[in-house]
Order: sequence, then C-alpha cells, then structure tokens
Amino acid sequence: MEQPDRIPIFPLSLVLFPGMSLPLHIFEPRYKLMTQRCLAGHLRFGIILATEKGVATVGTTAEIIQKVRDYPDGRMDVLTLGQSIFSLQELFDSEEYYEARVDYPQDSPQTEDSIQREALIEQFNQCHILLFGQPWSASPEGELFPLSYRMSAILPLDLVEKQQLLETRSERDRRAFLQERLTRLIPQLAERQRIRRAAGGNGHPLN
Repeated sequence: MEQPDRIPIFPLSLVLFPGMSLPLHIFEPRYKLMTQRCLAGHLRFGIILATEKGVATVGTTAEIIQKVRDYPDGRMDVLTLGQSIFSLQELFDSEEYYEARVDYPQDSPQTEDSIQREALIEQFNQCHILLFGQPWSASPEGELFPLSYRMSAILPLDLVEKQQLLETRSERDRRAFLQERLTRLIPQLAERQRIRRAAGGNGHPLN
C-alpha cells in the first residue's frame, strides 16, 4: 500500500506497534468521519501517543482490517492492525480532524544475531507462560513484522518504555532492551505466582 506523506492522525493514550492488533470503538464525530473516509478510500491513519505534555513525534500507521459493528447513531467498532513507523514532521488542525506531514524512518541495516534471537525467545516464552499459562505461539503472518515489536505488544510495559522501543531504530537494540526488561520481570512474575498459589492453598484471599 502507498505510504503518503500526509495522513490523518488519531492521538490516543496508547502505543501501537507494527503487527499489533488494536480494536477501536469510534464515537467522536470527527473520528467517525475520519474512519469513514479511510474505509471508503482504503487509507491508513496514524496512531500517536498523546499525554498531558502533548503528542509524541513517532507513531504507527493503522490499517482497518475489519468493520466489526455499526451502531444506529453512527458509532462503529473496527479492528485495526499496526503497519509502518512514521515520524511526525508537521501537525495540521485545518480539517475536521488532525492531519500530519510525515516520513517513514527505516531501521539501521544489521545482520541477524541468531544467538540473541534465541536467547530472547527463551526468555519471552518463560514470561508468556507466567502471564498466560502457555508458551508463545507466533503466527506466520507475524513474521512480516520485527520480533521486538510483536513481543512488546504483549508484554506489560509502561507507556514510556513502549514509546522508547517505538522510537529505537535498531532491532538489535530493541531486543537488548527487552532482554534487560525480561531479566527483571520474570522473577517478579514468578514470585507473584508463588504468592498467589500459597494464598490459594491456605484459603486466604490475595489482595
């Protein structure tokens, strides 16, 4: 799909990663109009982190892959999929909704580090089992997107960490960040699970 240099912008209090599914409930009039135009023209829009301090300068384009439900008052539920990283160059408030002039930065070229990859997958599987009770099963479609983004979409990272990963233009550096984070997270999750089991076995509720 063509990547235009001016796109609609949807500021949200979340970080969307390439390859990440994101259901949206569209209810504001301006974003209902934006979504209708994107559906009619098969266009992508940009999702960018918005906080009290303003909007971030790096976001991800979202493609609407399914309209899930229409409501009588014009609201709608849609399912989107994160696609390409964009860098915001200029923000416009001239239309009914925000638009931005953007470019699409690329990761720095690097050779695949298979040792780092396997070590990260092993850590991530441990974490996934602790979080969800089963190993991670990667979908074939997911291979189109960087491994670090697919993992980051699942992990319980805070918004600052997610935005930092989104803005990092090296897959090797993103993986190293996740390895460091998982090294701290796995023992925390294991201890939480141990306490939960102990509390359940003793008949005491876990606060």
